[in-house]
Amino acid sequence: MTDVSGEENKTSNLLTRKFAKGLSLFLPGIFLLGFNIGTGSVTAMAKAGADYGMTLLWTIVASCLCTFFMINLYGRFTLVTGETALGAFRKHIHPGIGIFFIVALTAGVCGSVMGVMGIVADISHEWSKSIVEGGISPVYFAAFFVSLVYFIFWNGRTQIFERSLAVIVAVMATCFLINFFIMMPPPGEIVLGLIPSIPQLNSDTDSGPFLVIASMIGTTVFSGLFIIRTTLVKEAGWSLSDYAKQRNDAAFSVSLMFVISAAIMAAAAGTLHAEGVALSEASQMIELLEPLAGYLATSIFAIGLIAAGVSSQFPNVLMLPWLLCDYSSTERNMTLPRYRIMVLLISLLGLVVPVFGARPVLVMIFSQAFNAIILPITVACIFYLSNRKELMGEHKNSLIANGILAAILLFSIFTSFIGIRGVWQLVFA
Repeated sequence: MTDVSGEENKTSNLLTRKFAKGLSLFLPGIFLLGFNIGTGSVTAMAKAGADYGMTLLWTIVASCLCTFFMINLYGRFTLVTGETALGAFRKHIHPGIGIFFIVALTAGVCGSVMGVMGIVADISHEWSKSIVEGGISPVYFAAFFVSLVYFIFWNGRTQIFERSLAVIVAVMATCFLINFFIMMPPPGEIVLGLIPSIPQLNSDTDSGPFLVIASMIGTTVFSGLFIIRTTLVKEAGWSLSDYAKQRNDAAFSVSLMFVISAAIMAAAAGTLHAEGVALSEASQMIELLEPLAGYLATSIFAIGLIAAGVSSQFPNVLMLPWLLCDYSSTERNMTLPRYRIMVLLISLLGLVVPVFGARPVLVMIFSQAFNAIILPITVACIFYLSNRKELMGEHKNSLIANGILAAILLFSIFTSFIGIRGVWQLVFA
């Protein structure tokens, strides 16, 4: 019996090690997925689906294709040169470019932290009404989740963050996919949504199609993803011989981005849009979905949304210290007092919306539209660096790669224009 038990333990340990090894191949991609699919993305996709049905599905397709190409290109740059993004900007372009990204991305992340926790608190408050009369105050939920994320940060390392995100992302993805099959619109509408078009302004919503498109692109084609990607690739210890591994990891991440984003849009389109209900407040996602889709579907959606918010808070609060380490080419030692203070101050921004009663959806829309505005500079920088012969050698961009980059650069300039026009439309229309 002892020998049999020992053999079973050996087999179990071997399977566990194999699973852990297999999971480790995708942890950088899972980290990016957790970063990308937060409440900002959920809000943008749900708002697009509620206000305009599936007509903006093409935006998700275009955004995910651009994201894959950019993640892969930034990752390849690090595989070839061994340098991370901001360090390369400082060394090979100008220190001011690196400082610009630190300031711009930190500003965007601060807005995201406020909006994310505001939405998570609102959703949790609305959901709690089914358990406690009048619900639990959003401030308590915000304080709990802020404390949870900071506690894990204080006691963890990068590997702990990645594994924690893997679990949360799995929960999030499962919830949103279940919701898709429960609440999906007719398949014909999904197919028509793949044809690029700009819908007419919906008078019942507070955001025109231009601002919604900009926010969708801003949350998917996010400059922070590409810059953090170089750090994750370097920390994974990958070399040029691991290029296929890096590319497959990027493809895995972006494929899930598309599936989850499309599922969220479809769930909102099949319920809220079908009933002619526009989305303006986060709590409406629960309040309006329940009579249309039932308590079970609403609860699953709420769990997915909360998981999305928590998953995106990890990299959000870490963004500034990671960028500083990247820029100065120093080790990411998050136990240093200065980094712990930075993360604490950024984390506390999550209390702003619940305490002061700001509109979290509007905060998130502005934040994601702002991200779209800094995208052209991100594209231009890698365009320059990946064509430097002394840096890339025989691995510098091909004519095809440069053609795709040029198209993405034009696309990013166009979306920046859309973002500016959308904000103008929101403020003055």
